[in-house]
Amino acid sequence: MATPEDPNQPPETSTRWPMAGVVAIVCAAWLCLSWPWLSGALTIPWDAKAHFYPQLQFLASSWHQGLSPFWTPYVFSGSPQVADPQSLIFSPPYALAAALDPDPGFRLFDGAALGTLLAGALAIVVLFRDRDWHPAGAVVAALAFAFGAAAAWRIQHIGQVLSLGYFAVTLALLARALERGSAGYGFAAGVVAGFMVLGRDQVALIGVYVLAGLVAAAILMARRPWHAFRASLKPLLAGALGGVLIATVPILLTLFMAQESNRPVIDFVEAGKGSLHPAALLTGLVANLYGAAGPLANFWGAPSPAWEARFGPLQLFLARNMSQLYLGLLPMGLVLTVGLVRGALFRREIVALTIAAAIVLVFALGRYTPGFRLLFALPGIDFYRRPADALFILGALLAILGGYLTHLILTGQALRPRRWQRAVEALIFAGAFALSLWLAWTVGRVHVAAVPLVTALLCGILVMGALVAARGLAQRGSALAAAIVLAGTMTVDLSVNNGPSESTALPSAMFDVLRKDTANETIALLKRETARTAAPDRRDRIELAAIDFHWPNASLVHQLDNTLGYNPLRLGLYTMATGAEDQVALPDQRRFTPLMPGYRSLLADMLGLRFIATGVPIEQIDKTLRPGDLRQIARTRDAYVYENPRALPRVLLVPEARQADFDDILKTGRWPEGFDPGRTVLLDRIPSQPAGPAAAGSVAIRDYGTTEVTLAVDAPAGGYVVLNDVWHPWWQVEVDGRPAEMLRANVLFRAVAVPPGRSTVRFMFRPLEGLWRDVTAELERRRPAPKG
Repeated sequence: MATPEDPNQPPETSTRWPMAGVVAIVCAAWLCLSWPWLSGALTIPWDAKAHFYPQLQFLASSWHQGLSPFWTPYVFSGSPQVADPQSLIFSPPYALAAALDPDPGFRLFDGAALGTLLAGALAIVVLFRDRDWHPAGAVVAALAFAFGAAAAWRIQHIGQVLSLGYFAVTLALLARALERGSAGYGFAAGVVAGFMVLGRDQVALIGVYVLAGLVAAAILMARRPWHAFRASLKPLLAGALGGVLIATVPILLTLFMAQESNRPVIDFVEAGKGSLHPAALLTGLVANLYGAAGPLANFWGAPSPAWEARFGPLQLFLARNMSQLYLGLLPMGLVLTVGLVRGALFRREIVALTIAAAIVLVFALGRYTPGFRLLFALPGIDFYRRPADALFILGALLAILGGYLTHLILTGQALRPRRWQRAVEALIFAGAFALSLWLAWTVGRVHVAAVPLVTALLCGILVMGALVAARGLAQRGSALAAAIVLAGTMTVDLSVNNGPSESTALPSAMFDVLRKDTANETIALLKRETARTAAPDRRDRIELAAIDFHWPNASLVHQLDNTLGYNPLRLGLYTMATGAEDQVALPDQRRFTPLMPGYRSLLADMLGLRFIATGVPIEQIDKTLRPGDLRQIARTRDAYVYENPRALPRVLLVPEARQADFDDILKTGRWPEGFDPGRTVLLDRIPSQPAGPAAAGSVAIRDYGTTEVTLAVDAPAGGYVVLNDVWHPWWQVEVDGRPAEMLRANVLFRAVAVPPGRSTVRFMFRPLEGLWRDVTAELERRRPAPKG
């Protein structure tokens, strides 16, 4: 990255740089490497299907039904999707998929993620073209970026994959903006960076810091830094404008939601538990060294029972696929040899990227380096719990560095090694293999490590032969032929070492329950039973617990009102009241609270929790249950299904209100003496409009949408309408078209006072108005008090 005032900026690109050919090669290799998913035989599993795919289904069905996707009633008894970073509402690839298809399938979903990586790969090609670096280097960098390190091994983390793709596109646009002094490219870079920031994940945050650092380096390394700074103002200001226009409102929505969520910040110790163990660096040369591809019993890396049995407890909480650095033996081998040993990584044109990669590596290692303490102090870092997430950005930077070093080799610019350098290079590879073999032996997993080690040796032979052949072709002027040779080598290497595994690809049939047209008997039963019990005042909820990892969010697909779900970010009030956790795939993940000590509790009844489907007998989940508390109505292939006959209606008309201390009720789990939610509503404060004497009345649901609920009320003496949906300050209420005060009722729910007679009550989710109130209140709170 250079500035217009920098004499070391890249030369004008040769008109013979074969852009179309390189794009065709990259796309062909991408298609080969993506085909297991694009064919539909396999699909991206785990979080991709358990969390993100149901989000896409909800988004698509909402839009095509003419509903707003900003709030969903189908998980956690209601959740503000508009403020959820993982709802996909503000993700262009998935928003487009949802707009085009009311029932997007697995292949479209997977293709959007893989397509985003392709966009990032092609952006890297543009970066190489603008610098007139060798086309084969561009191919190596592009494929290592799209199918290396975390991009391959953690593709199920869709939000972070999207952020990675946006990072590469932003980098290419930003480089052009600075090198050409272009406000247009600057604005485009800001828009794409805005979408990256909208991911609101750690990859996006690290990407922002890396991009900012590269811009600063470009200015400071210019021959005349002050002139370079002035020349960069126009594109940078245009970029800031683009980013602000895209990201400001969604980011503020998330920030204010985070203040009320289950985990607004992560402390240093907790974040350290997500650090990359130094032993994981060996996977840069030996893919799947620790058996991360599966089966799970074979995995012996840090942290695993086998590793900890030999080396002691680690207090690390990382899935087996989160510590994989392999991005191809060719780019990584060149980084270690030509780059580090021979010093090519410290050439002026690339040193900023080298420093960025080193800093990101320090961050990824987390508590294993003293530098993490300094980096943890950067704004925003304490929102996230896993330093190892930095492997996404580290993989991208190493891919570019590896492609650049390929360029040096093929153009004859790489320094020939001295004798001692050859010895050091040989020692690096021999030492890495020896250490890998020793670790496998001491942990007792030589039989697991043997195949990866042999595969690495074979790939090393393939890479050396391909590099010699490609260099010969390049020297004869056959740039595209050299690119094809290295593309083929990378494709074979990455398909063998980073191809489909238990972490990244499973048979599509395993996730049939997430298809809208599924014939799954449990889902069919729940749909049938909730339809049977529906009434003018009743909309019963269900719960899916301990069935399988991908089940909790199935309610988003099938439009079943669920008390639980799968999401790392939840409303804090709801979590405190019900014990809802991130996930409820296992029996011990269904936790209860003082206010909801079990399924036989007043809060469960008030939630309208009528039907409960569990993967094990429910007594294994709720040990307080007694015979007769719940009635088993079915045993399907997947679940035991129970009915709670005491579930209350969704809407109630009650004649009286009492003031109560909600914090005390949450803490102790004790409701006020004699409290009957059918006759009384508990409020944290009593409104000025009193209810009249008790009289028979009724309330019925006229229309129930995602962001609007309309009720028809007949209250001869007035009273209070209680809507047993989760309370949130961004909801508003109208009575007969006039704004009314929405009351927090019975700790967790919503209510409004209604006058005598017939009336229409409409609850409306208005996040932008709610955000405005929150922002103005926060500004008022921060305003200094007047003196005197």
